[in-house]
Amino acid sequence: MTPERLKIDGERLLSRLMMLAAIGATDKGGVCRLALTELDRQARALFSHWALEIGCELRVDAIGNIFARRAGLDSERSAVATGSHLDTQPTGGKFDGNYGVLAGLEVLQTLHDADIRTQAPLEVCVWTNEEGSRFVPVMMGSGVYCGAFTLEHALSATDTEGISVAQALSAIQQAGPNPASVNSGAARFGAYFEAHIEQGPVLEDADTTIGVVTGALGQRWYDVTITGMEAHAGPTPMGLRRDALLPATELIQRIRAIAMSEQPSGRGTVGYLNVFPNSRNVIPGRVQFSVDFRHPDDAGLLRMDQALRSAIAGLSTPEVSISVNQVVYFPPQPFDSELVGLVREAAAKAGLSHQEIVSGAGHDAVYVARTAPSAMIFIPCKDGISHNEIEDALPEHLTAGANVLLHAMLARAGIAA
Repeated sequence: MTPERLKIDGERLLSRLMMLAAIGATDKGGVCRLALTELDRQARALFSHWALEIGCELRVDAIGNIFARRAGLDSERSAVATGSHLDTQPTGGKFDGNYGVLAGLEVLQTLHDADIRTQAPLEVCVWTNEEGSRFVPVMMGSGVYCGAFTLEHALSATDTEGISVAQALSAIQQAGPNPASVNSGAARFGAYFEAHIEQGPVLEDADTTIGVVTGALGQRWYDVTITGMEAHAGPTPMGLRRDALLPATELIQRIRAIAMSEQPSGRGTVGYLNVFPNSRNVIPGRVQFSVDFRHPDDAGLLRMDQALRSAIAGLSTPEVSISVNQVVYFPPQPFDSELVGLVREAAAKAGLSHQEIVSGAGHDAVYVARTAPSAMIFIPCKDGISHNEIEDALPEHLTAGANVLLHAMLARAGIAA
């Protein structure tokens, strides 16, 4: 078979996804496999077993990232890589992260079965603690790799039981000997692709199979605290109250308006709200809530920031004060135009419907893009639902995305004569 006609085995890909999903399976059909637990070790071992079966060389770095390498004809060339993560949310699904890892493995398996060598080496990456459910920061393995934070900082992070990342890695024997950061000697990739379910409703709504991801939204997260004074709901007249909830409700409406003014890609979310003392007949004396702003353009993200601060200044009074603290900032991350073009070309050659799309979520590719040309491939997920046990994707979409990944990687790596 000529390389142009190569196709991955969709049934094998789906079978492996289901085998992986059995590790940490939940009663509702999802997966609970938190980072660096015994279940995570089992998933890593299964991936490693499959990779070794097709002759891959495995290496593990100091933060537990796994790299499965298929040698190329030119060992001096930087690897063309792909991958994602195997850890899940506590009530996660079968495909988030797992699909990207196994689609990459399926690329290597397909080339192995067809006895086709590439000029550049190929690698599949399993990044540690992408979800951040057990340990913070999120996207930990790829964050250490690109130098977003230090290995020491990541290893010292603890879970709710006080167990550190270093202790967890040791417990499941996943602390490898290799450098974890490009700043400490880890190899840079020649290119990096990541296949993923969209985790949103855009592709399904448009009846489109492939999302050609041009970049990821920038993010600014805030903690807002509004302080008034709690008092008895009965004896305190309306005009003499210092009700912290009243400006909170207005500010939350302003946050939605700020996001709506930055359409089509601006996002604004209040996902956490804490009212104190949260009693039926007490006027709220303190309200705390989160704000999550996202935008594809840094200037747009800054406009949202300024609009939030302006709204806060306008709502603050001597009786009720409002403070805001930015706790997260991720700049927008455009993906490499050449690699984006290879994804688009692979989808077109396969006769697959495709459209450009921006990722609203964080992915390991966002960090890897700081060190190497990167791109992503999205496929639809049912009803746009992810981070949920009912997360689902059609077999034909899973297969299509993996085929696009195969041919994009081949186009970048080159085929040995």
